[in-house]
Amino acid sequence: MKTALLQLNASDDPAVNLPVTLDLVAQAAAQGARFVLTPEVTNCVSQNRAHQQAVLQHEADDITLAGLRAAAILHDVWLSIGSLALKTDDPDGRFANRSFLIDPAGQIVARYDKIHMFDVTVSDTETYRESAGYRPGAQAVVADTPFARIGLSVCYDVRFAYLYRALAQSGAEVLLIPSAFSPVTGAAHWEPLLRARAIETGAYVLAAAQTGEHAASAGKPRRTYGHSMAVSPWGEVLVDMGTDPGVALVDLDPAQVAESRKRIAALSHDRPFEGP
Repeated sequence: MKTALLQLNASDDPAVNLPVTLDLVAQAAAQGARFVLTPEVTNCVSQNRAHQQAVLQHEADDITLAGLRAAAILHDVWLSIGSLALKTDDPDGRFANRSFLIDPAGQIVARYDKIHMFDVTVSDTETYRESAGYRPGAQAVVADTPFARIGLSVCYDVRFAYLYRALAQSGAEVLLIPSAFSPVTGAAHWEPLLRARAIETGAYVLAAAQTGEHAASAGKPRRTYGHSMAVSPWGEVLVDMGTDPGVALVDLDPAQVAESRKRIAALSHDRPFEGP
């Protein structure tokens, strides 16, 4: 299955970002991709809550979701929208960080709300409190396609190995980890984490990412690490996109998942234990 990772440098304006994303989807389809993946917060990269409140939309009204559903139909592709920042009806006004899997008929096959919130202090000058603006999800999600069973996740989820074990033990052969990773933690941890999740599960790991300094009309511009990656079920890096926006293709072979899991059947070797 020819699959395309899209690496974006999205701004904080969804209307500006959408045509860029649609152009990359078209490029990917023209190169033969049948499955196209976008990064986390495809519609809007912003840390300014007031600005987000002004430009974000509910799922039913979101222009990026509508545009990408139409693109899936136009190009006859499966499409993973890594995530969209969306308004909710929560009383506290927090947003959802929601991933979508779209089929070639433009139908939403699966939704996943990011479970683990990025509440960290990377350094004295770099602090994130995702839970202040976003409400966490509570449901792990796998979805069936004609080419593989897909396990959904988003960015900071990658640090919680038990989620991916649960997805793989539920049959997931491909694990999606769309991201907008911090440059500091990305340089230190991005590749090792992605390779570990692939090795532990014997699954393909596909991680489309945001990259660079993101234009901001309000608040401080954010920087992200880039390096969208595809990792084989044996833990080999098949694609590393570096830091430039664009498209990269990789071929998925379900037989490689079966072979890796046959060689090391760790998913069936769980043992009960006590303590510590």
